[in-house]
Amino acid sequence: MTGTRAVSQHEESPINPKQEASIKSLSVVIPAFNERTTIRELIARVRAAPLPGTLTEEIIIVDDFSTDGTREILQDYARSGSCKVFFHDRNRGKGAALRTAIAQTTGDIVLVQDADLEYDPRDYPRLLEPILEGKADVVFGSRFAGGESKRVLFFWHYVGNKVITILSDMFTNLNLTDMMTCYKVFRGEIIRKIQVEENRFGFEPEITAKVARMGARVFEVGISYSGRTYAEGKKITWKDGWRALWTILKYR
Repeated sequence: MTGTRAVSQHEESPINPKQEASIKSLSVVIPAFNERTTIRELIARVRAAPLPGTLTEEIIIVDDFSTDGTREILQDYARSGSCKVFFHDRNRGKGAALRTAIAQTTGDIVLVQDADLEYDPRDYPRLLEPILEGKADVVFGSRFAGGESKRVLFFWHYVGNKVITILSDMFTNLNLTDMMTCYKVFRGEIIRKIQVEENRFGFEPEITAKVARMGARVFEVGISYSGRTYAEGKKITWKDGWRALWTILKYR
């Protein structure tokens, strides 16, 4: 598959190969905070995402105490039963929202999806393929690998991302190109074994370090990307970059 590469290989996987045929369900976990303008469209795109074979899908959303009307929109979805929706009683951060969501998953595969429209659910087939083919335990979607389209923004964000990714690779002995990507896909039994400790964007380097330590087979695939400006709602800042550096050292 174009744009797919292994970033780590191990003689033994933490998963029994005989379990490959039993992969039947996908849990999409979505942390949401102040995404009133995008949340309905995002949910519609996740529902419309092309899933391989007979794979079934559950959508789990955690509202991290939104104050812009997102919470009220999600209450409608909760009442309809079309999604599993959980509400934090205070703002805790992306990592905390994912910790809540992951605990509620039942899928054989768990996929992390941001609530904005920067990442396209039409990329699900290429993200899922290495796991469904029995090659991978974890898949990262890279904004810097492959020939997919991407919006051109923020040179210094790019530089910061590369520095953080290289430092993470040094300590994990992986060769990822985009450690801070939203799209991370896991075999369900792997992600449910990991205790997520970080509450904000430190989730990314923490989870990367922990799957590397487990000896998981990690693959990376190229994805499309439509980044937002801060005026459009982008939330990650330079402070999160410093936290990511500290988190890499913490979990090395």
